[in-house]
Amino acid sequence: VQLQASGGGLVQAGGSLRLSCAASESIFGIDVMGWYRQAPGKQRELVALITSGGRTNYADSAKGRFTISRDNAKNTVNLQMNSLKPEETSVYYCYARKTILAQQYEYWGQGTQVTVSS
Repeated sequence: VQLQASGGGLVQAGGSLRLSCAASESIFGIDVMGWYRQAPGKQRELVALITSGGRTNYADSAKGRFTISRDNAKNTVNLQMNSLKPEETSVYYCYARKTILAQQYEYWGQGTQVTVSS
């Protein structure tokens, strides 16, 4: 599975951005998709995940401000981010997990930079 992330950019604190992750194949067969982020000098951390059944999981910091969704027709996963904070400046990575013959495989996109100015 190849993942292409887009939608990053520069936004002022309190602003919004929408990230999109396009998969190279139908996402019906992908168990979990979502987003992680990594700031300079920090570990990669979960932002939000969504399962093939539509269940979502958010980092505590994202709850109430971020919304993850799947567009099965376009094979994309989107992350709407509102009320962004300067400390959320990071590279955001698209993620997918797929089960093939009882083995789980993980895939990562190339990352998209999100910069939130104060």
